Amino acid sequence: KDAGRHVLALDIGTEFVKALIATQEGDRLTIIGAGRARQDQGDMHSGAIADIAGVVRHCEAALAEAEDQAGLQAVRTVIGIAGELVKGSTHTIKYKRPQPDKALDVAEMEFIIEKVQERAHANAQKQIAWETGSDDVEIRLVNSAIVGIHIDGYKVSNPIGFQGRDVSIQIYTAFAPMVHIGALERTAGELDLELLAVAAEPFAVSRSVLGTDASSNFTAILADIGGGTTDIAVVNDGGVEGTRTFGIGGRSFTRTIAADLDLSYEDAEKLKLNIDDPNLKDDIRQAAEAAVDKTLEVWLGGIELALGEFDASAEHLPSRLLLCGGGASLHKLVAALEGQNWYAELPFTKRPVVQHIQPSQVLGIKDATGTVNDHTYITAMGLLRVGYDTMISSSPTDKLKDKLNRFLRV
Repeated sequence: KDAGRHVLALDIGTEFVKALIATQEGDRLTIIGAGRARQDQGDMHSGAIADIAGVVRHCEAALAEAEDQAGLQAVRTVIGIAGELVKGSTHTIKYKRPQPDKALDVAEMEFIIEKVQERAHANAQKQIAWETGSDDVEIRLVNSAIVGIHIDGYKVSNPIGFQGRDVSIQIYTAFAPMVHIGALERTAGELDLELLAVAAEPFAVSRSVLGTDASSNFTAILADIGGGTTDIAVVNDGGVEGTRTFGIGGRSFTRTIAADLDLSYEDAEKLKLNIDDPNLKDDIRQAAEAAVDKTLEVWLGGIELALGEFDASAEHLPSRLLLCGGGASLHKLVAALEGQNWYAELPFTKRPVVQHIQPSQVLGIKDATGTVNDHTYITAMGLLRVGYDTMISSSPTDKLKDKLNRFLRV
């Protein structure tokens, strides 16, 4: 088989490593192999790799399972990056064109985009320096995508060929510290993989539901609730407005149960997963539920704070909240989002509708294995989508204009 058509998504989560192998067929991807392996407690910290050797071992296990099912090895990979120091935000840059009568061409667009990225880099550097208390944290651009373009006040989906004086571009950029990216590169190296791209995980989730339709008016808040972190992306009218991450995920609930009921982490995790089991003793269930409620209050506060940071850029927030990730399997969490008043102080026009993202909603990817069947695989599917974008835009037959178009809409 042609190895150039295969791509591997490696979702290195706090709780599980997930590996998906897909083959490209025209403008679609078909998943032909899936594998997952549980991580040890010390492997990850707040969504970032803490023990490279441990993570490599679990990646090998997940990969072996996916390769057995696919009957082949995929070398080209996309790895997700999460954690509180991954900064994704949307900036608007206004550019006065010196020659408004001249049609905009690719070279001028590339010049404008470069300027935006420089400004975004400086902002991210400042923010990370402030949060870490260190001015010399090196950071690198992970993803960028154009959210919207206006020329003399008119919205255009592709600016090439337009005339006009005032160009206003909204561009989403995600930056991550080099130490995190270095750990991922090292992991890929140890696994003998060719790293196609590193993707900010909330960005990958938004890619999963956006597809390649440049006129998409998809609008929603996406929340990926992992083991160590919760990643949020706000998508408005087909463009990523920004992403936020905070360090509370599924493991926080387990730890509170362990502390309050004096259990080992493993037993607390079992209890959390079986909290709805009718055979569970009432007093144990009540104690576990009280522990979950305590963490839930803190988690809802995190959601409120993260969405509050979008206030300045959003007149009102999308009234659809789509969930994925293992933490979204906790029934009490979904019930709290649906029933509690956490959204009251935020700029919603009505109570947000809460749903899980299903694999069938991911555009341009179908599953031939029958195992990629719930919301816990969405991030990995989004990483495949980023891989597809990267493969297409680096193909030699890709015309510059097409490449820019693809770059312009994510």
